[in-house]
Amino acid sequence: MSAAARIVSRRLGAAAGGITAAGVAGGLLRSGYAGWLRTRAAQPSLATLGVPGARSASYMAGGRRRGLVHFGLIIVPQQHAYIVQRFGRFHRVLDPGLHFLIPLVDKVAFTHSLKEEAIPINSQTAITRDNVTIAIDGVLYARVVDAAKASYGVEDPYLALTLLAQTTMRSELGKLTLDKTFEEREVLNTRIVNSINEAAFAWGMQCLRYEIRDISPPANVRKAMELQAEAERRKRAQILDSEGEKESEINVAEGQKRATILNSEALKLEQINRATGEAEAILVRARATADAIRMVAAEMHQQGGSDAVALRVAEQYVQALANLAKEGTTLVVPANVADARGVITQALAIWEGVGSQIRQRHARNAGDLTHSHEPKSVSPPAG
Repeated sequence: MSAAARIVSRRLGAAAGGITAAGVAGGLLRSGYAGWLRTRAAQPSLATLGVPGARSASYMAGGRRRGLVHFGLIIVPQQHAYIVQRFGRFHRVLDPGLHFLIPLVDKVAFTHSLKEEAIPINSQTAITRDNVTIAIDGVLYARVVDAAKASYGVEDPYLALTLLAQTTMRSELGKLTLDKTFEEREVLNTRIVNSINEAAFAWGMQCLRYEIRDISPPANVRKAMELQAEAERRKRAQILDSEGEKESEINVAEGQKRATILNSEALKLEQINRATGEAEAILVRARATADAIRMVAAEMHQQGGSDAVALRVAEQYVQALANLAKEGTTLVVPANVADARGVITQALAIWEGVGSQIRQRHARNAGDLTHSHEPKSVSPPAG
């Protein structure tokens, strides 16, 4: 019998010889924890694999760790998955809980944490579409979704994700200009996540999100950007000033226009009112004059009417001469200025002449109307 067979039979016999379950479980857990510590110390780090400043995947809380020593009993913590190999071949994935294994036959080859991990992406240089070299870094959030693929699909899934994130970030930055890089950070993050997930599916990993922490352009580019921003601010200020002046001038012009329209409407109403008043005054004066003339004409046919008219004409004659003497330095008077009776007689003669002409015209019009209504005689035709 070989030495290995003797050891297995001796351990199985001891377990069947009355050793308590609590003692066995405690010994197995202590042995497993000690083995895990030895495996953790022996796990290579990302720094030894060529990633400066990176922490080891086994050092991180959810990193992959190589196998644990067991004695047929193992407890898997929550949000963890253990890979079991039987005779060096993948056998199954252990879910959280208590599991029984066959010592020296089943081996816990890898352990994985299913929690989301934050993987820092160190600063690196990239060239944008407009040939500007910038330094950029970020944080990648990922987790294991398939423990078997994460164990056998890639040697170190976290290192692979880190390198893939760096190369993808350089590739995506090369498609954008510098200005678009600052404006479309969300779009850039989404593109990087989609590109990483296409390759990480075969590794049993899932990239949940990627966040760009800092984008640092060169000093000369930063200075040019500051000058451009200052020029843009001055441009906006000038545009706002010009728009304010434009609005002010428009408002002033609109005010002047409305004032002119209102003034013209007021002037129009004033002229209409004045013309209406003057027309009504003329009509009133005309009616008064007509009434006065009719009264004078009626009174002239009364006894003493002619004498009254003569007296009135004499008064107006004297008043007119007095007004001429007051208003001007040059006075033109008739030759017989002292002969008021002659002037009155001449005025009455003119009045009588005008009255006779009016009466003759009225009589002529009346005769024409009478002749127009008389029947016309028709002579009989010659025999």
